[in-house]
Amino acid sequence: MEACLAVAVWEEDKMIYLENVYKKYIMGTQVVNALNGITLQIDRHEFVAVVGPSGSGKSTLMNIIGCLDTPTSGTYILDGYDVCNISDNQLAEFRNRKLGFVFQQFNLLQKLTAIENVELPLVYQGLGKKARRKRALEALESVGLSDRINHKPRELSGGQQQRVAIARALVTNPPIILADEPTGALDSKSGAEIMKIIKLLNEAGSTIVLITHDNTIASQAKRIIRISDGSVVEDRM
Repeated sequence: MEACLAVAVWEEDKMIYLENVYKKYIMGTQVVNALNGITLQIDRHEFVAVVGPSGSGKSTLMNIIGCLDTPTSGTYILDGYDVCNISDNQLAEFRNRKLGFVFQQFNLLQKLTAIENVELPLVYQGLGKKARRKRALEALESVGLSDRINHKPRELSGGQQQRVAIARALVTNPPIILADEPTGALDSKSGAEIMKIIKLLNEAGSTIVLITHDNTIASQAKRIIRISDGSVVEDRM
């Protein structure tokens, strides 16, 4: 982490800042512009929904914000650090300490129990077994699953699996939660429960960036950023 370039002047309320970010892909003989000069700022403790149809660039934007990819050009500052020009290992460390991810398909390991899945990010941090177990149990309790800690994913409902995924995202105490279509694989009741948890996390201080194509889900955020053809076309509270 220390090897990342710290920005000399950084306003304390800022969390995410992108300036003139482009992302281009080479597809055969064609150049595809996935992002076209994105500039935006997300402050600490905000709850932001990034909305757009398939192919709009919202997933590419999430991958860059989440340090899963890097821009072709432009500036990305995350919590006071320039992360555009660092090594893959440094990016992985940044992801593990600054970001928690919640995906549509849960991405749980089927052979592991709920608590073992939640412990995984702490294994990568090198935390001891006893400390890992304590923090994983606290995370599962926070999403109402203290009675399911030894169940494997196939023994849980979709909504319960997503709650395990949220607990896994929380267990490292990251300042930012990135949720990519977190209700997309759920029924309406389970989806409503997951959105309630996400809103409570924001109220407790987490910065939330929610990626969705669903305007109903987006309307529950405090700010909506609408993406089309790789550009921001709307940014409103």
